[in-house]
Amino acid sequence: MLASPSSQRFHIPVIGLLFAALTLTLLAAPPVAGQGRPNKPVLHGNHWVAITGKPLGAAAGVRIFHQGGNAVDAACAMLAATATMWDVLSWGGETQALVYNPNTGEVIGVNALGVAPSGATAERFRRQGLEYPPAWGPEAAVTPGTPGGLMVMLAEWGTLSLADVLAPAIEMADGYAIEEQTARAIERSKERLKQWKYSKQVFLPHLGAENGEGPHAGEIFRQPDLAATLRKLVEAEKQALAGGATRKEAIRAAFDRFYKGDIAEEIARSTQEQGGLITVEDLAGWEVKLEKPVQTSYHGYDVYKLTVWTQGPVLLQTLNLLEGFDLEGMGYNSARYIHTVYQAMSQAFADRDFYYGDPYRPPEEPVTGLLSKDYARARSAEIDPKKNDPSIHPGDPYAFQDGDNPYTGFLEIWPEQFEPRDTEGEGQGEVRQAFLPGNASDPPGLEAFYAGTTSVQAADADGWVVSITPSGGWIPAAIAGKTGVGLSQRIQSFVLDEERNPYNVVTPGQHPRVTLTPTLVLKGGKPWASVAVQGGDSQDQNTLQFLLNLIHFGMDVQESVEAANFNSFQMYSSFGEHEKEPGRLLLNDATPPWVRERLENMGYRLIYRDRTSGPLNAIWFDREHGTFWGGSSDHGEDYGLAW
Repeated sequence: MLASPSSQRFHIPVIGLLFAALTLTLLAAPPVAGQGRPNKPVLHGNHWVAITGKPLGAAAGVRIFHQGGNAVDAACAMLAATATMWDVLSWGGETQALVYNPNTGEVIGVNALGVAPSGATAERFRRQGLEYPPAWGPEAAVTPGTPGGLMVMLAEWGTLSLADVLAPAIEMADGYAIEEQTARAIERSKERLKQWKYSKQVFLPHLGAENGEGPHAGEIFRQPDLAATLRKLVEAEKQALAGGATRKEAIRAAFDRFYKGDIAEEIARSTQEQGGLITVEDLAGWEVKLEKPVQTSYHGYDVYKLTVWTQGPVLLQTLNLLEGFDLEGMGYNSARYIHTVYQAMSQAFADRDFYYGDPYRPPEEPVTGLLSKDYARARSAEIDPKKNDPSIHPGDPYAFQDGDNPYTGFLEIWPEQFEPRDTEGEGQGEVRQAFLPGNASDPPGLEAFYAGTTSVQAADADGWVVSITPSGGWIPAAIAGKTGVGLSQRIQSFVLDEERNPYNVVTPGQHPRVTLTPTLVLKGGKPWASVAVQGGDSQDQNTLQFLLNLIHFGMDVQESVEAANFNSFQMYSSFGEHEKEPGRLLLNDATPPWVRERLENMGYRLIYRDRTSGPLNAIWFDREHGTFWGGSSDHGEDYGLAW
């Protein structure tokens, strides 16, 4: 039986003890921020818990729970609401989920990621003079995945109708009071939005006004085309039910209308009209894939992630690498702790950058070797305890799955050929870290690295647990004609050169390797924690530290989602120009000077922010009392409720 987190709480040593043990604190720093009283309370409930990126989004989940829906129904309603609210995603984006089924005791992976459309080839983009696929506009779109992912999850494990689950989103599309965060994002992005005629019509109701061309905070924001599209899905379900279809068949009828009917035709027509590549055949041939997740055990905890079409296995690899280190003995956020975790993450991310890609297309990724404990032990032995290694490169996992690496030639040139440009003195590190949400002083347009994702967490008393990291189609998005659907920008996560990553070269019909990465943790075969986070390449860095905080440092779930994390930029960015910044390290403002000095002496270039926790949203399962503990980020507008 698990102990309550309140009995394990991590306390900051009092000032007197700090001074008495000053020589020891030079080696093991005390907590540096947020580990006293958290800014937001724990969400306690015994019936259900619903958490997502916006208060209105959480309210949609609450509505569904009150109608008798389960956690899957509620999660789908929150997904629909946040996509309608443009909570750094839209209906044309992608959905990645892990679902715990209490009836079978299984964790199921949901792959609702779109694929590269017809004509999206490396040769096409090279002819345009690009080093990577485009980051913006209709040509950056993969096929929409979120509508299909929502409908498949609802059909497979939900209990309510599509009409019930979409009702809050339809009401919002008819008109809702837009929040300031989204209104600001529209205003900042208005010049790019003006490039696409359908986006301009939706997002800029005050075109030409001097006091703001987008909707103002608190104004009723209306999306009639999107409302009509969602009503078409409900209409397809209703007609199928009237014709004698089962609940599941009726939801499939709505799926087919989106991907094979009049909605698909308008998406394809309008995308091509605006210079994009999606065809009706691309949409008709796409399907959601239900998968077996990958998993590792860490100190008795079974951690589940989606496989290598996401960056999720990075977390599992890093846990394997850290398993032999005494992290508790190092101390929370001490210089030794930060250095050790940074080095392990750098090794795992180097493997991500070379070996991760679409497992449904050749070549086959060496997943068994990557997740081998023996491989992790061999790699962790390479960590220098005294200084940063800026040249960490991919390892060779094939030897740990009885295979031969077909790309040893690429590995030999990989570190040298793709040496990152020198950003010292250019402020690039300042730019990259500035994407963290919550700083009013951030320069315009610098949110893409960390933003572009929300998270959805739901659980109920019957044992259903859902963790979703949906994304894509964030502002500024090109809207697909009269559908109101904002197109994804995910094609930028491919590469064009086989030498960079032979598993992730853009090809029609292929899934890009994405950063999106929900997490479920079981202990003794039962749910122990569920977590998801926005933040691009920082996602599994922050999720990793969230789990280490819970497991090693006795924090409760809210303390852990607010805790001071650190971020590395030593991996290749998954966005834009895919920059890499070895040795760049983001720390919390409250990091003690002796920790800063030691890290600088280890070769790190330090930058700082006032909040460095994620933002994370999570649920911890209190087995002793049979209740839920919910944690909701204090970065911005993330919000949760429990009952």
